[in-house]
Amino acid sequence: MLITQLIIRLIIAFITLLVLTRLMGRKEIAQLTFFNFVSAISIGTIGASLAIDSTLSIRNGLIALFAWSAFTIIVGFLDIKFPAIRYAVEGQPVILIRKGKIMDKQLRSVRLDLDALQTLLRKKNIFSLADVDYAIFETDGSLSVLKKEAKQNVTKKDMNVQGENANPNVSHPASVITDGKVREDNLKKMNLSKQWLMDRLKETGIQHPAEVFYAEVQTDGTLYIDKKEDSSPE
Repeated sequence: MLITQLIIRLIIAFITLLVLTRLMGRKEIAQLTFFNFVSAISIGTIGASLAIDSTLSIRNGLIALFAWSAFTIIVGFLDIKFPAIRYAVEGQPVILIRKGKIMDKQLRSVRLDLDALQTLLRKKNIFSLADVDYAIFETDGSLSVLKKEAKQNVTKKDMNVQGENANPNVSHPASVITDGKVREDNLKKMNLSKQWLMDRLKETGIQHPAEVFYAEVQTDGTLYIDKKEDSSPE
């Protein structure tokens, strides 16, 4: 391919992509749904082929770009008008925490583990699962969180007032059971024994860690426990 031909194809591809992008509307990268992501990759690939693939004629490249863009725009209009199509194309938000209860089956259905969930919560400045009332995994991959009412106002924790059972070795909430497995490394860091953990579990009627999906020690020395079940009042 001659340099002049390459430059012409690059200019055509650039202008076409710019125009089509404006026609398809604006959407921040952080708000892209799965369909938007796939569509953007496909259009970018076609645009790149138009620019540098000499076996693809300019006419066919433009037809492919406009056809794919038209398909994307049409689906976008249908998405707004018909909820059923929107759910089929983009999916639906998934409740991962309902009334403080971790929905472990829902968590697995969206391919998230507890570490990933905690990472998303920390991005919302939430460092303890015990503080969350509702957490919803949106179709764009973000997490919407509603904190428990008691955590939305000034509390003793906000004023740095510790409870009588405060553990000086616990600077922030730390997990001690993850998906039924005891985190002995975290227990050691807090100078707590496995027996202490078992005693706390038995106080709540739990005989074995395998019954627990998640448990963490709070900064006031209390233990937050989430059992392995998704049943929860609406």
